[in-house]
Amino acid sequence: MINAQRFLLKFISPGSKVLIAGGGTGWILEELSRLHSGGLTVTYLEIAPKMMQLSQKRNTGLNKIVFINKAVENARLQPNFDVAITPFLFDNFTQRNFELIFAHVHAALKPGGLWLNSDFQLTGKWWQPILLKTMFLFFRLTCNIEANRLPDIQKQFDLHGYKNIARKTFYGNFIVSEIYNRL
Repeated sequence: MINAQRFLLKFISPGSKVLIAGGGTGWILEELSRLHSGGLTVTYLEIAPKMMQLSQKRNTGLNKIVFINKAVENARLQPNFDVAITPFLFDNFTQRNFELIFAHVHAALKPGGLWLNSDFQLTGKWWQPILLKTMFLFFRLTCNIEANRLPDIQKQFDLHGYKNIARKTFYGNFIVSEIYNRL
């Protein structure tokens, strides 16, 4: 999962205005500062208070970080982001709620902006559905997620007119990182 997210970061240009939706512990902020020691403006959204506390302790270099402890769909976002990052966010939601969250992030991304997404996918290998079902059960019990299946992520990117410009898979093709350009 970490390697899948690291792959995305090299697509961020210096001086970008970046939205990270569902950043977890914030380790990605330190990785980002290794690539860009300064000059980025990052809006970091995370709903879990404990994760937000961990994130705020991270070394972010000279980048400007705005921490928002809210659900993505409840955050007031200006439509001026150059880059949106959604690391393993969408698999937490039912198709309906995923579509609402997708539309919210889409509205915040500038035309020509990049959307960097990592998530799980099923590619027909026998072990993937078993592992995914186990993960959904675990996270439903421990984190109260609503999902019990993966949403149709690709369909939303297609419906909103995005062009896939890069893709890489990890962990036996079970994890995919994709870079989309908003046309």
